[in-house]
Amino acid sequence: MRRVFPHPLLSLGLFVASILLSASVAPPSIALAAIAALTAPWVMIVLRVDPIRLRAPGAIARLAFSVATDVVRSNWAVAQIILGRRKADRVSGFVHVPLTLRDRYGLAVLAIIVTSTPGTLWVEYEADTGRLLLHVLDLVDEETWVRTIQDRYERRLMEIFE
Repeated sequence: MRRVFPHPLLSLGLFVASILLSASVAPPSIALAAIAALTAPWVMIVLRVDPIRLRAPGAIARLAFSVATDVVRSNWAVAQIILGRRKADRVSGFVHVPLTLRDRYGLAVLAIIVTSTPGTLWVEYEADTGRLLLHVLDLVDEETWVRTIQDRYERRLMEIFE
């Protein structure tokens, strides 16, 4: 079974996702889904993607909740800026955040979190020093941003990935 499906969960996920995206169970849709489900895991093997070991499901849930609330809060704050209610007191800037997280999957998730939160942008990451350069649309206090990234995101990502 492992010879045909080296990553059975990936194959199943791709098959289901393909059927859902095509919104059809017609033979061409099923054939395309089967091709994706059979070939993609072999691409993963050829690329030698490291296996991911997720730990602490509670930390995943807490991180997801934190990200969701932060995205809603940031959307509101950016909307206030765009609508002109807070333009005068807005100061944008760059923040350097020292990170101890070194897992590449954890860093990828952190990059997704930072850039999906309105008003923030992942600008640069220096792998040798572990320093993240972050652009913030409404920069009030640099230390607050450093603590937010380290405490709310990095700490939980380290529980999950390391």
